[in-house]
Amino acid sequence: MVKVEVKPNVLQWVIKRMDNFDRLKDQFPNIDKWINQESQPTLKQLEKLAKMTAVPLGYFFLPNPPEEKLRIPHYRTVRDEGAVRPSPNLLETVQTMERRQQWMRDYLIQLGNPPLNYVGRANLSMDPKLVAQDMRRTLNLEDGWASKQSTWQEALRNLIRKTEDIGIIVVINGVVGNNTHRKLDVAEFRGFVLIDDYAPLIFINGRDGKAAQMFTLAHELAHIWYGESAAFDLKNLQPADAEIENACNKAAAEFLVPEDELIIIWKQVGQSEDRFEQAARYFKVSEIVAARRALDLNLVTKEEFFLFYEDYMKRLRQQTEQTKTSGGNFYATQTMRIGRHFAEAVISAAKEGTILYREAYQLTGLSGDTFAKFAEYVDTGRYV
Repeated sequence: MVKVEVKPNVLQWVIKRMDNFDRLKDQFPNIDKWINQESQPTLKQLEKLAKMTAVPLGYFFLPNPPEEKLRIPHYRTVRDEGAVRPSPNLLETVQTMERRQQWMRDYLIQLGNPPLNYVGRANLSMDPKLVAQDMRRTLNLEDGWASKQSTWQEALRNLIRKTEDIGIIVVINGVVGNNTHRKLDVAEFRGFVLIDDYAPLIFINGRDGKAAQMFTLAHELAHIWYGESAAFDLKNLQPADAEIENACNKAAAEFLVPEDELIIIWKQVGQSEDRFEQAARYFKVSEIVAARRALDLNLVTKEEFFLFYEDYMKRLRQQTEQTKTSGGNFYATQTMRIGRHFAEAVISAAKEGTILYREAYQLTGLSGDTFAKFAEYVDTGRYV
């Protein structure tokens, strides 16, 4: 059986990528001996290790570990000491989205589409209120638009649709691709945004609660207006200590819950025990977004906000556990994971012969009959 030499520092790098070292030891009991060069793995063992750790097989033959970096800033609300290495799941997800964005950009240029004039239209010297107003106007959202929705969940769906309608790719996924064993960590990132003047892309971590996703979406929209790519964790819906993050948070908050309107409403509900619920019901946002906005405007103290936040998130986790279901509509899920705007472009290009179906399969991660049914679902909104 052929043995393969792997440099100890490469193996140590691979181990650091694993969240569960005990599981790795169970599967590869001789891994310490490989590191100490007392023995060597077989090619078959390396292939198994590569699959388990999501490391390309070729990396094991390098003299040194590759330097893996995000090509976009990663803003964290609470900075740990030293550099924080991005997880393999985040890296792979960003890289996949970058490839899709590049294809979309090339496709739109080929079609003769003009660049999107709202990308980078704002700057940090502008009043966030004006940025929020321009966001609403460009998205064709009238003042008080959310209050006309039946629920905040419906308001979120409507905002996603409006965002896609102006040419922004919106992807919501809680795993790497379709691999349910590789879950995305909300503590690492709630979302990221990739700026491009033809195909800006918003990614929302689907592992996050729906209650927080609307704020993440609004925050990412603001990033597009400021023209700054970034990943962020928005811990407790608070921004990192960076000028761009503070500006995006202020614009997002004003976009969802305008200051002037909240102050008027607060005079009516501010002393009620269910004040956050009442404000949320009026603005059609989640209670957590309403509470966060009240904190922004000093209508409540930090202590009051965090007490509510912890209680709300606890209740939300309990509700999630009680209402867990088995899967849902596969094609609806794929539409979120791929992004409706992007999916429509790929499907159209494949049908017109602009690209081969093989490339469409690679771009979407779907193939054969599954891709055909997905295309029909996207075109008609129903499963065939």
